[in-house]
Amino acid sequence: MAVKPVPAAARRLRALFTLAVCLTIFLSMASPAAAQKEKKRKKDANAPSDTHTTIPMPDEQQIDYNISEMLGAWQLGDIDRLRQTYADDVVFVSGLWAPPVFGWSNFLPLYQLQRARMQQVRLDRVNTYIKVSGAVGWACYQWDFGGTVDGQSMTARGQTTLVFEKRNDRWLIVHNHTSVAQGAPPTTTQPQQPAVPANTPQQQPRKPPNS
Repeated sequence: MAVKPVPAAARRLRALFTLAVCLTIFLSMASPAAAQKEKKRKKDANAPSDTHTTIPMPDEQQIDYNISEMLGAWQLGDIDRLRQTYADDVVFVSGLWAPPVFGWSNFLPLYQLQRARMQQVRLDRVNTYIKVSGAVGWACYQWDFGGTVDGQSMTARGQTTLVFEKRNDRWLIVHNHTSVAQGAPPTTTQPQQPAVPANTPQQQPRKPPNS
């Protein structure tokens, strides 16, 4: 029995159908990888950017930002954020008659004991001055503290001087000197004699009797 030849149009349709099947199989195998790449691309696009790397700031602004980060973390008791602002070999000097504290590891337990005694902490800074010279910078500012310490309301004011060093493109605090300002002495005034009302009759001096 003779086999009828397949028309050219049918051969083209069969070739197109085979090509379509192959493409479908290929896309079904490649689509998970493509989806993962697309998902990663979207994730990278939506990921939060690092302020220090994507938004360059002048050194003075970086130091000012680090001071705000340090004070905010100090108020909240956020040790992880606080740690990022200090160098490992930082030196702490207080206004008390006490030796300086060397190193973050020695300062941390002291801070934790101090912070555990405080509630409703508020710490504001004013009159900040920042100076940068090469890889070293320093800042000084006044601070105003308010909160509850050992169950009692307390307010205090003082001054802080910070020394920064730029390490691996990051400004870290290497020296912290904080002291409490002495309160103003009470003013003393001489007691004044009470004024005599105008409508009070004055006593006339007596004349000596005639001899």
